[in-house]
Amino acid sequence: MRISQLDGRRVALWGWGREGRAAYHALRGRLPRLALTLFCEASEVAAATALGDPLLAVETDASAGRLASFDVVVKSPGISPYRPEALVAAHAGTAFIGGTTLWFGEQAGASGIARGVACVTGTKGKSTTTALLAHLLRAGGTRTALAGNIGVPLLELLDSRADAWAVELSSYQTRDVAASGVRPDVAVVTNLFPEHLDWHGSEDRYIEDKLALITQARPRVAVLNADDPRLAVVGARLDPATEVRWYGRADGWHLRGDVVHRGDAAVLDARDVPLPGRHNLGNLCAALAAVEALGFDAVALAGAARGFRPLPHRLQLLGERGGATWVNDSISTTPHASLAALDVYRDRRVALLVGGHDRGLDWSDFAAVMRTRAPAVVVAMAANGPRIHALLAEVAVEGGFDLRQASDLATAMDQARAGLSLSTRPASGDVVLLSPGAPSFGAYRDYTERGRDFARLAGFDPDAITAIPGLGIAAGNAA
Repeated sequence: MRISQLDGRRVALWGWGREGRAAYHALRGRLPRLALTLFCEASEVAAATALGDPLLAVETDASAGRLASFDVVVKSPGISPYRPEALVAAHAGTAFIGGTTLWFGEQAGASGIARGVACVTGTKGKSTTTALLAHLLRAGGTRTALAGNIGVPLLELLDSRADAWAVELSSYQTRDVAASGVRPDVAVVTNLFPEHLDWHGSEDRYIEDKLALITQARPRVAVLNADDPRLAVVGARLDPATEVRWYGRADGWHLRGDVVHRGDAAVLDARDVPLPGRHNLGNLCAALAAVEALGFDAVALAGAARGFRPLPHRLQLLGERGGATWVNDSISTTPHASLAALDVYRDRRVALLVGGHDRGLDWSDFAAVMRTRAPAVVVAMAANGPRIHALLAEVAVEGGFDLRQASDLATAMDQARAGLSLSTRPASGDVVLLSPGAPSFGAYRDYTERGRDFARLAGFDPDAITAIPGLGIAAGNAA
């Protein structure tokens, strides 16, 4: 769907965050005479009306009846199309799309493919993979955009030019690509674990929505993780128009020990790359495979990974305070992510902080690992802390770890210090690891705010840890 196709139709915007504002400016820029209705929170009304747009009506009651009075509703990603009022309106004929749909609609070439556009999704690793992809392409001299869910809405760059696009998509946005009718040039899927069940309604629907990027959007090339069992099944069944390339497999980009290989050829010593954990080196393999799928020489560009700056809140090493190393992995919102973080520090004494907003995810696999590979201390905190604590209490003795409980992050950090006895021990290589395995909702606005608070409470400057380098469009920096 192109923006011009909205002309003369009844159109509403739903949501007034950064994505909603980007959609408004894109529509108003292309269709200055189009009447628009905005559904937003009461706290956002003043900011929206301050625009002084006589063709913009601002309302706060996004009821099924009101939504059903529009032909098209451009909604922000955080608003689920599975909400009852949206389902009722959709049944009445209202089309719900996102800004991603409109951006892709403007990118179609004669082939129906958005050439040079690589989309990256996955439960974990998508941000790092997308940022690595942009970094590698720019190292080769390519003017590259880094945008999407990582921090810059695509519609903010609607009239900007780039030779390549590294686009992160959340599970809230992947169906929007399919709805556009435009095929991505390349689509990368890193892995699949249960996540965002409150938005999607079920694990099956989450997986289906996530995979829509490759099953319905029909990319020219799908770059898939050979180690993920779900992707192994789906990859064998994709539309023949999509070429499948695997990473993590011996005939593609993969790790052998500490060395990144392309097939049998050793390409890069991964010990020189500033990415903590083997899972992050897997993300590097995904990015290299995407570089290659876009038609660039990935072998020649691989060495540029040595200069990559890791993203904040993802196993972010803050530094040492009070006899411990403090690590901020606030982005961790699933138990599987917490396990991956623990694996990075398997040779250290660790106090792990877990818990947050309770979305009903199953922690039994996490508890099973704690029987044999537990850290020294586990502190269960926040809303789902009691549930996690009760589950781990069944294995704490067998696992030989100190299990503690806290109501909030500050108390959890005190418990971690006490568990490691940091007040009486000199610097010893102990680690306090925030890898919650749960969202931050309720206590914090988002994982960024939680990570900043963790840094502040540990004695670090929160303003110094938050910037994501390279967002937007940057020219290549090849020598």
